[in-house]
Amino acid sequence: MEQVEVSGITLDIDVLGKGPPLLYLRPEHYAHLHKPFVTQLAERWTVHMPRHPGFDGRPPPRDFRRVDDLAYLYLDLLDQFNLNGVTIVGSSFGGWVALEMAVRNCTRLKALGLIAPLGVKFGGRGDRAFADLSALPEEEAACCLFAGTPVDFSTFDSEQMTMVARDRQYLAYYAWKPYLHNPVLPRWLHRIELPTHLIWGESDGFVAPEHGKQLAERLPQARLNILPQAGHYPQIECLNETIAALCAGPCAIDAANAGA
Repeated sequence: MEQVEVSGITLDIDVLGKGPPLLYLRPEHYAHLHKPFVTQLAERWTVHMPRHPGFDGRPPPRDFRRVDDLAYLYLDLLDQFNLNGVTIVGSSFGGWVALEMAVRNCTRLKALGLIAPLGVKFGGRGDRAFADLSALPEEEAACCLFAGTPVDFSTFDSEQMTMVARDRQYLAYYAWKPYLHNPVLPRWLHRIELPTHLIWGESDGFVAPEHGKQLAERLPQARLNILPQAGHYPQIECLNETIAALCAGPCAIDAANAGA
C-alpha cells in the first residue's frame, strides 16, 4: 500500500496487477473478505484500490463529508495518475460513488461494473429502497447480506473487528442524511453514456434485485445479471461467477487486452 496526496487529502491506495486500468471502489462491510475478489481482478487489470477517507482510520477534513466529495476526490485521482480508459468496479457504497463520478465526468472512463450499488432511490418518500441494517439484530442484519451462512465474527481478529466498527461509523458519516441515497441522482443518470454492467445477488436482502431492474431501465447502456445463491456481496459468496459475469459483460471491453 502506498500513500498519495490528492486534493489535499492523504489517500491510502493499493495498486495491483497488470493490464488495463481498473478503479475498485470498495463497499462498506468486511473489507478483508473481499480480498480474493480483488486478487482475481488483478489477474486481468491493473487495479487501483483506494481506501475511503475515514474508513482508513484517519478522520477526513471537516468540510469533507458527502459522497459527492468522494466522487470528486476519485475523479482528481484519475487525473493525477493520468489514467484513461478506466473501468470502475464499485460494490454497494462504492457503486454509489461510481455513479456519482460518472454523472459528473466520463472523460477518463470506459465502463462501469456495479455490484448492487446504493445511492439511487425510486418511488416516494415513504418507500424503502434499502433495509435498515442498523435497526436489526446483528444476526438478522447479516442474513440480509448473505444468501448462505452469514459472517462469523468469532473468526475476526481484533483489527478486523475494529475495521467493522469504523466502516459502520463512516458509512453513517457519509450516507445517512438522507439514508443511503442522493435524492437528485436519478435525474442525472441519463448522463452516464457508458457500457454499464449491474450485478445483483438473487437473495439480496439489503437492496432487492427488483431495484436493480429499475436502475438498469434508467441507465442508457446497462445490462443486469442476477446471480443465484448470492446475497448483497456475490463477490464473496459466488466469486468465480461474479468474475465471469464481469468479464462477459461490458467490462470485458477492457479485459480483452489484459496481458497485452
